Amino acid sequence: MTLQIFLRLAGMFLIPLAAILLPILIGQHYGLYHNKKAKNINPTPIVSVISAALGLLAFMLAFTFQMAAERYNTRRRLVLEEATNIRTAYLRAGMVPEPFNAATKNLLVEYVNLRVDFAKDARNLDRAISRSQQILDTIWKYSETLAVQDRSSDIYALFIMSVNDLVDNYNHRVLMALQYRIPIAVYWVLFLVGFFSMFILGYQFGVTGRKNFWISFVLSVVFALVMLLIFALDRPEVNLIKVGQNSMISLQQQLQAKQNVR
Repeated sequence: MTLQIFLRLAGMFLIPLAAILLPILIGQHYGLYHNKKAKNINPTPIVSVISAALGLLAFMLAFTFQMAAERYNTRRRLVLEEATNIRTAYLRAGMVPEPFNAATKNLLVEYVNLRVDFAKDARNLDRAISRSQQILDTIWKYSETLAVQDRSSDIYALFIMSVNDLVDNYNHRVLMALQYRIPIAVYWVLFLVGFFSMFILGYQFGVTGRKNFWISFVLSVVFALVMLLIFALDRPEVNLIKVGQNSMISLQQQLQAKQNVR
């Protein structure tokens, strides 16, 4: 794990931890101060407010986690779809004439290698994206050339369809991994709801005289762990929760075996 990723993970845990612990402590001190100034405070209305605030916080956490989980499931589905599309394109490339046959197969093998290498080391992202685009552009040019040679060929049409599926799958995967994330506004709302909910909870601790740092700390750690899980699901580049690449690795082994036979 690189220092940059470690620092990012530390921030993803410590910021939610502080966002929960600090308002509880502030609320506790304010509750103790207010309890000294005004005797016999009725805690019943405070408990009702706390219940509503914590219910809203739980809803926001569930809503945010669902968004992150859907992104993770989509990325996992795209890996399987991409492996299937690459295998289909490789097989259909065998039906087109040379030099497109061998050239396409070699490029597809390299394309799979890039995918597997990136899954092992996220630092290869920029190189993987740049080279993947070049490979897809080259194979698409082969498709254009074949279409010009014979627009009525069903074999060429099948090959072009496979290449188009590869391009679509690549675009979906890159957009899902790098651009389509949980909106920042959702995190801000979750932060504000959490801050005021924990402040009210801490205030209730202070008013009733049940100040306990360790209870507050444990609650903050639990919240921070949930937020770390959400961040990890939403941002695959940190490599904390990885999408299984078994289908792509299996495809890599199959294609390399076919290339060795040739």
